[in-house]
Amino acid sequence: MAHLIYTTNMSLDGYIEDMDGRFDWTDPSDEVFQFITNLIRADGTHLYGRRTYESMMVWETNPNLARQSPLLSDFAQVWQAADKIVYSRTLEAVSTRKTKIERNFDPEAIRRLKESVEQDIHIGGAELAAQAFQAGLIDECHLFIKPIIVGGGKAALPENVRLELELLEERRFENGEIFLRYRIRQG
Repeated sequence: MAHLIYTTNMSLDGYIEDMDGRFDWTDPSDEVFQFITNLIRADGTHLYGRRTYESMMVWETNPNLARQSPLLSDFAQVWQAADKIVYSRTLEAVSTRKTKIERNFDPEAIRRLKESVEQDIHIGGAELAAQAFQAGLIDECHLFIKPIIVGGGKAALPENVRLELELLEERRFENGEIFLRYRIRQG
C-alpha cells in the first residue's frame, strides 16, 4: 500500500506564501534541489490543486528550463515520469502528459488509489493537503523550513486538525534550511 506524503516549503513562521501571495523566497539551493529530486524520484503519482499544478507544469511545458543544467534536467525527467491528478473546478484542460483533472476531492478515491498502487503518492498545495489531512489520509509530512519569517500569508498546515507526529528524519543544509520528515501516528 502506498503512502500519501505532503511535501512543502515553508517559512519558519509556518507559511508557504507571504501576505502578498509571493513565494519567491522558497527557491531552493542546488543542494536542496537535488535532495528534493531524490526525495520524489520514487513517487508514482502527484496530486495537485490548480495553482500548484500551474506553477509546476513548466517542468514539461518549458523545455528550455531543463536545458539550463543537469540538475534541472534531472528534476524535469522525474516530474514528467509521475502520473499527475489536478483537482480543479475551473481548469478546462491540462498542458502535460500523464495528467488528468478531477473536479472534486474524493477521500474514498484517494483511499482506493493508495491501496492500488505500490509507489508513494505526493500531495502538493496547502489547500488540497488540508482536505487530505481532515480526511485522515496523510501518512507523512516532508517539511522544508526556510530560514525566513514572512509575518503572515497562506499557512502550510491546516487549522482545526490535531495529529501526533513521529520524527523520522532531519537534515540541515548549508543555506540554513532544515528538512523534517514526520510520520503521522495512527491513534
